[in-house]
Amino acid sequence: MTEVFAASADAGAHFQSDTVSMILGAGPMVQFVLLLLLVFSVVSWAVILMKFKLVRQAERENEQFIESYMKGTSLSQIAPEANKFRNSTIAEVFRAGYDELEKNAKKKGGPRGAEGSYEIRGIDSIERALNRASGSEQTRIETALGFLATTGSACPFIGLFGTVWGIMDAFRGIGARGTATLAVVAPGISEALIATAAGLAAAIPAVVFYNYFQNRIRKVMLETDNFSSELLNIIERFYVNK
Repeated sequence: MTEVFAASADAGAHFQSDTVSMILGAGPMVQFVLLLLLVFSVVSWAVILMKFKLVRQAERENEQFIESYMKGTSLSQIAPEANKFRNSTIAEVFRAGYDELEKNAKKKGGPRGAEGSYEIRGIDSIERALNRASGSEQTRIETALGFLATTGSACPFIGLFGTVWGIMDAFRGIGARGTATLAVVAPGISEALIATAAGLAAAIPAVVFYNYFQNRIRKVMLETDNFSSELLNIIERFYVNK
């Protein structure tokens, strides 16, 4: 058993050594392609980690704000709580709607009632403010997500370009030597195929996490739009002077 593990370790080390040697022995264009794919991969993983943090914060703070919202008895009481959740898409939509409500009330008669309720004549401007805030929050939470889509779609073709170029170099070398034995052909083609493997290695995680984040963001924005509709109904029911 010990001999088997030792043989496996030797084989792994030999494979890694061969891979590094093939990369170092590849032509300038293939090396440039591999460097480009490495940049795409590093940046895409940075975006993935950033999105994990951003989406998780939005989901957590949305839940916390909804709890505070359900405990509130008036919009004026909830407004200070909304300022505590700067990463919440729902809290941002609430702030936008409440600010527009105050502007309309000050413009058309001012506040009335001990709890800071308002009397307004229409909700068109409030609806527009809610829609703008929802759109801005969707743009914010989707920032840099398009890079993952670009990585997933472009990197396989970039890697394929490197492979084709490498094979062209390999056949050029065959022509110069005047022989086409397997020993002559195999090293050049192996070096070229590394570019395709690198392209897939960069693209596959980007595609997987792009779809993953799209689903989570779609859920967050659906909850935000539902809250926006509910808030608009509350304003229309209790604050509009009909």
